[in-house]
Amino acid sequence: MRKAMRVFVYLLGLVALGNSAPSVAMAEGQRVAVGPSTAPLHGPWRFHVGDDPRWSAPDFDDSAWENVDLTPAPGAHDGDVGLPGYVAGWSQRGHAGYSGFAWYRLTVTVESHGDAPLALTGPTLLDSTYQLYIDGHLAGGPGDFSTGKATVYSVRPTVFPLPHGMVGGTRTYHLASRVWMDPLDASDEAGGIHVAPAIGTAESIDHLHRVQWLQTFEGYVVDAVEPAAFLVLALMAAALMACRTGDRYGWLVTALVLLALLRVNQVLFYWTPYLSLRSYDIAVTVVLRPLVLAAWVLAWRDGFHVDNRAWLRGGEARRSGWLRRDGLPRDGLRYVVAALAAIYIVAAFVGRPWMMPGAAAACDVIIAVVRVAFAALYVAIIVTGVVIGTKPSAPPEAKPGAWRVALTALAAVLVGIGLFAAELNTLGIPGIWFPWGVGVARGQYAYAAFIPLLFALILTRLITTSHSSRPAARGTPL
Repeated sequence: MRKAMRVFVYLLGLVALGNSAPSVAMAEGQRVAVGPSTAPLHGPWRFHVGDDPRWSAPDFDDSAWENVDLTPAPGAHDGDVGLPGYVAGWSQRGHAGYSGFAWYRLTVTVESHGDAPLALTGPTLLDSTYQLYIDGHLAGGPGDFSTGKATVYSVRPTVFPLPHGMVGGTRTYHLASRVWMDPLDASDEAGGIHVAPAIGTAESIDHLHRVQWLQTFEGYVVDAVEPAAFLVLALMAAALMACRTGDRYGWLVTALVLLALLRVNQVLFYWTPYLSLRSYDIAVTVVLRPLVLAAWVLAWRDGFHVDNRAWLRGGEARRSGWLRRDGLPRDGLRYVVAALAAIYIVAAFVGRPWMMPGAAAACDVIIAVVRVAFAALYVAIIVTGVVIGTKPSAPPEAKPGAWRVALTALAAVLVGIGLFAAELNTLGIPGIWFPWGVGVARGQYAYAAFIPLLFALILTRLITTSHSSRPAARGTPL
């Protein structure tokens, strides 16, 4: 199916781009010839950091500005979705570390042999948002600049009709793009336009626009499907919890719902105009990531039934008065996990670039330490669960099958691959692959394998429960 979609994209691309006439870039602008084609506006563009509304005027003298060529290397694409035509931003063009406003200007002279209306696509990849001016008039854009500071919404494929008017077979347009890069997007390659806009007849631009939207859809469709699957699994786990006694699946249900919310925020940001970058960042980085880690640690703690085992006992627990009347320790792990999540949330919020920039480095260190602590707990629970589940001294009626222990551990490992992506990156493991030119993250592969595995584990439990008059033995993994 995915291969067929890529073939469809390629064929549409041939319709839209295959007959593009070559363009000649000149110092004062760009001259293009259009027929049944589109032409990318590589420039060179005039570029200047800062902000002044007068820079949108067609007669503004930008001769002292920098020249920026947006011509990509052959086969270049971005490292996330796989959008073609990618170039590095202003951070690699002499403005490293700069975030804020900047302007791009270009004069385009179009040679046309007909009277067909022309149109322009906006850049499909840009840090972080923009407004486009055509001949000094605001044409639109995803950015909200009404308060003097930009509110960033995702840059999605957009078409801008061009004014109609011809003099001697040519039309000249003065384009000016007001760009804002949010500090949240700062990186070694960030800043400004990464994929150049294109110009052409309205019909050819419409074809190109469809191709761009299909590429955007393909890039994030997995992030839409997987959350739906997580919610189905949460409903199944809730049903299992309702019909069984002695098993606890509350944290598993919570973890699945939180993970669904974490993944679906990506889709909401890149597919819709409703979620701003700051709102997305707070929801994902500050709130959901810490809570997801905490919930999954507790979910596997319950799934393996290791909360009251030997590795959570000890003299320290007895001395501190954490023991219940039955002699088992209180739920100390839950308090540890809650403390780690609270520290993570506070550090992530204080360390936002727009909150306390000076504290960002220290907060990043705190977050890294907390994440390592979560990872250590996560691995310890899996190892302890496997050891307990396969312990030879366990009574036969309370000992689960080795296959179930192994599959539960595998499910936990697959989720961990997605949860601890940053830590795996430091080990040099590739974080994203591009099958058929579409970016698919390592975590997406792991979750894709985890979903049917957990489905099978829960389903077999439900079937066993429906045919049994008593619940499975205490201590049985998922």
